Amino acid sequence: MKLGICADPQFGPAIADAGFSFLEIHVQNHLRTLNDDDAFHSELARIQRAPIPALVANCFVPGELKITGPGADMAELEAYAKTALARAQRAGIRTIVFGSGDARRIPEGYDRGQAWQQLVRYGKMIGPIAATHDLMVVVEPLNTRECNVLTTVGEAGRYVIEVDHLHYRLLVDAYHWLRDHDSFDDIVQYGPLLRHVHIATMASRLPPGFEPCDFTDFFRALKLAGYDGPVSIEAKWENIETQAEEAFAHLERIVQDAGFA
Repeated sequence: MKLGICADPQFGPAIADAGFSFLEIHVQNHLRTLNDDDAFHSELARIQRAPIPALVANCFVPGELKITGPGADMAELEAYAKTALARAQRAGIRTIVFGSGDARRIPEGYDRGQAWQQLVRYGKMIGPIAATHDLMVVVEPLNTRECNVLTTVGEAGRYVIEVDHLHYRLLVDAYHWLRDHDSFDDIVQYGPLLRHVHIATMASRLPPGFEPCDFTDFFRALKLAGYDGPVSIEAKWENIETQAEEAFAHLERIVQDAGFA
């Protein structure tokens, strides 16, 4: 398993020294998807100076671009996606995380069946654009405090199957999974769709090792699912430069104890 951290490229040296092999950056902040090319070029230079690659980017769709509800505009979403994914490819990113709870949240009173079809239409539009740029978009199940749709591994897995595109796949996040007591069996069942994993502790969303949290079942499910891909720490840090080494050592032990190489 490759281990990485969600962080700004400025922390690349400390993260690399700690043993991590990649960065996960922020689509809007680091690809500057709502800004012009000059703003992106400045950020691209920072990304490229980091001693380890930025292979993943999260927070794909800004909250003001609605995917469900009466305000959803597929043409606007498509134009945004084309800019974001083209810039991601230029930055060397391989995987884009589609959490984006504010963008996909179903408005109160809106028909859930209609919203689901909007999400499917969106996925079917995104998949081919991602393929054009040799990228994988992964759908992140969020906990029910953060969104009201695609909130379990099972629901997100069924959604990915309905979209049915090889460049539109699934992520699981230990924090969301633990918070909502999500299904062990669903990780195993939808394992063939998994392309990325996030991890943080349940209580305070800290890096592994910085508060008690049992990840045994989570990694046991990943093992049974046949997953051996990248894992990113997506957590709150007190000081990432001083904590990264301990976080890496703890996560590496978890991974090894679960039987991963």
